Amino acid sequence: MLKVGSALLVDRARGRLRHAWLAALAEDIAELHGRGVDVLVVSSGSIALGRTVLNFSPGPLRLEESQAAAAVGQIALARHWSEALSHHGIVAGQILVTPQDTESRRRYLNARATTLKLLEERAVPVVNENDTVATSEIRYGDNDRLAARVATMIGADLLVLFSDIDGLYTAPPASDPTAEHLPVIARITPEIDAMAGGPASELSRGGMRTKVEAAKIAISGGTQMMIADGRVKNPLKAVANGARCSWFLAGSTPGAARKTWIAGSLEPRGTLTIDAGAARALQGGASLLPVGVRRVEGSFSRGDAVTIRAEDGTVLARGLVAYDSEDAARILGRSSREIEAVLGYPGRAAMVHRDDLAVVGD
Repeated sequence: MLKVGSALLVDRARGRLRHAWLAALAEDIAELHGRGVDVLVVSSGSIALGRTVLNFSPGPLRLEESQAAAAVGQIALARHWSEALSHHGIVAGQILVTPQDTESRRRYLNARATTLKLLEERAVPVVNENDTVATSEIRYGDNDRLAARVATMIGADLLVLFSDIDGLYTAPPASDPTAEHLPVIARITPEIDAMAGGPASELSRGGMRTKVEAAKIAISGGTQMMIADGRVKNPLKAVANGARCSWFLAGSTPGAARKTWIAGSLEPRGTLTIDAGAARALQGGASLLPVGVRRVEGSFSRGDAVTIRAEDGTVLARGLVAYDSEDAARILGRSSREIEAVLGYPGRAAMVHRDDLAVVGD
């Protein structure tokens, strides 16, 4: 997963896209894609592009001006990414998100399912914060943290933050000639926080401070993170060829971190009692289908955590349920192909998908 900032993508002095740079990055993406690697991009640049088209004067924009610029710029940004990737036979899909899409479990599941489906179809999702509807109170504030949230949402193995610097230093290298580059950060300590600029402030917003905050989010979800210099052409190839960068190491894999989160961090809102066949299927790594559910207890919404029990009461797993309790009760014991006839809409085949399950003993 890659994060591209507007300063890399847009020539702010001219208000124009850096076409040659984007074409070179698209080459890098195509090389990875051709090897079967799933690639997702978090891209800034919509406001920077849109303000030029609307002839807004230089300087800070009011909220409504930023939203208008984003509305115009998002169209241009999506087109540029689509054209750059299409030269390599790759389809791009635009996803606009707000904080609620990764913090509300219902919307989280929808955003996650859409993104994973695009990746399954070998498309490259291009994600941006939906600045046209965001307000100063609810915005992420920077795409570094947005990228980290999305990375943990989809279970990315690696997040690469392209920047105007080649990693984390013990002090700002521009002002301190003794600053040392840190190639590997195994753990984010208070000392690392201090190197990034101390507590977050308006002055440090968008700089190394937000990148370290993004690293905290990423590694907590099992995603490794890298800060690399994005100013060169073919920046991914440069890193692969040994260009200097900083790695933030995660202590677990995305899958293991997600299972831990489901098993221990969420309060169950209900219980699903399942039959012996479904219990065996869960132990074998399968999803929980409606046909194997015998009883639904509690009041829960789609995306809530539920406890899954055997008919003798033994706790087998916890998971994020794909249906509200009322709909779950209506389709229990039914085959997945009957869901649409019973509910009036297609729904999802699994009551709890295997990626949203934490089985006891795993």
